[in-house]
Amino acid sequence: MDTTLVADAALGVDTDLDLETFTQEVRELAAERGSVILAHNYQLPWIQDVADSVGDSLELSRKAAETDAREIVFCGVHFMAETAAILSPDKTVLLPNLAAGCSLAATINAEQLRTWKAEHPGAVVVSYVNTTAEVKAESDICCTSSNAAAVVQTIPEDREILFLPDMFLGAHVEEVTGRKLHTWMGECHVHAGIGSQEIQEMSERNPDAELMVHPECGCASAMMYLASCGMLPPERTHVFSTGQMIRFSRERPGGTFVVATETGIIHRLHKENPDANFVPANEAAVCQYMKMITPQKLLCALREGVFEVTVPEDVAERARAAIRRMIQTG
Repeated sequence: MDTTLVADAALGVDTDLDLETFTQEVRELAAERGSVILAHNYQLPWIQDVADSVGDSLELSRKAAETDAREIVFCGVHFMAETAAILSPDKTVLLPNLAAGCSLAATINAEQLRTWKAEHPGAVVVSYVNTTAEVKAESDICCTSSNAAAVVQTIPEDREILFLPDMFLGAHVEEVTGRKLHTWMGECHVHAGIGSQEIQEMSERNPDAELMVHPECGCASAMMYLASCGMLPPERTHVFSTGQMIRFSRERPGGTFVVATETGIIHRLHKENPDANFVPANEAAVCQYMKMITPQKLLCALREGVFEVTVPEDVAERARAAIRRMIQTG
């Protein structure tokens, strides 16, 4: 039997549980329940390894909409499980830990958005998928970090745009599209903590590395400016969603990559490109919410059918239209 431990005591996980036992029980329970397990790229390594699909928000939204499974077990954070419930109203959606929230989604609620809309009548509301169902329901279209610019480019140039809630992603979209946005002043506490100085230092230590920066990072716009000035290698400085990071590095076997996003993605990157060297721009960039789905929590969800995430149908119907427009944009 493989005695590789799947967790450590610091995460509150049963250290007597080995990888083989965990994997076997999860898969048996999922088969019995007719469940599909979806996991975000930031999840703990053993959760990623046992999942049926691993991806970014857009990829997992598509999987949730397309699945034939009776039940979706979402290993991510609360707004992701809500999105799955909205897209698959005939499915049961479980979130193994209801405490798995999102600091970015918490920066705006539906009442605040309605007030903002009243100040800009006729404006088009573009909401990042990292928002609650109620906020999505007040929006015209959603977006992810991978398609935010494409979504904005579909909007007529004579229309005002309210972009929420991430101010750094909004700044990046403005730079890419040339459109002026009204941007909500929200941020992800993890990505906001990754600075351009850290990436410059990593670039100096790894002079041949590709620099991959998530647009939620507070330094994303500064990175592109530094690249345009020649202070960073412009041909090797990239602003990518997590999905784009994976596809980009997969196509370049070996090599070195500096990765500016939540560190959970390093596991997935190594699996896709095992001969490469992936260097986190900031080793402290760890989302405690993403790490709340432990093996114990996942097993409990599958054994006991907890915790179901539901969205009131009047909210879901309006939010569904905004999410589907996002998916159609690609």
